[in-house]
Amino acid sequence: GAATISIFLKPPGVIPPGGSTTICCSCQCANGNVVLYKDGKQLRTREPRDGRAEFPISNATQKDAGPYSCHYVAGGTVLARSETLEITVKEFSLPKPVLSVLPGLEVPAGAYVTFRCTITHSNAGCFLYLEGQDKAPDLIHKDQDDFNLPRVYKGNEGRYSCQCYSGAALVEWSDVSNSLDLVVK
Repeated sequence: GAATISIFLKPPGVIPPGGSTTICCSCQCANGNVVLYKDGKQLRTREPRDGRAEFPISNATQKDAGPYSCHYVAGGTVLARSETLEITVKEFSLPKPVLSVLPGLEVPAGAYVTFRCTITHSNAGCFLYLEGQDKAPDLIHKDQDDFNLPRVYKGNEGRYSCQCYSGAALVEWSDVSNSLDLVVK
């Protein structure tokens, strides 16, 4: 099997100035190192533990914003590259949203599950995050409050949270909601 590597933020979402997060590079790799890049420039190198290398960011500033990627390197050769992860650092000026899950946090496989992100702001749109997911988060549009999963399966399990914004240029942001753990039985 070819080596693969993915990149995600833990916790996910936009980071406030002074806030902290961890860039996680998860790889299917035997030996070698994980190299973190920003804007195509090499930043830091770590040896993965249990298939993961973590790069913490604390006291975030605008300098921390930008495109990041992970490379898996062994014997001087790049064996795998992750997708690009865009990190955003913005002040939070909207109220913190509340995430709820219907019918509940434990559901049978095949159930219809609704995530509801509630915020006291008339025209905010929200993102639904799944921790560890390296694809772009799902967008809950302004004209709908819910994100629906018609038939859940084991792959939908995990830690979810949401974050809202308003303005055409994603001008104002909320803090990230408390996270909820979905279990599929």
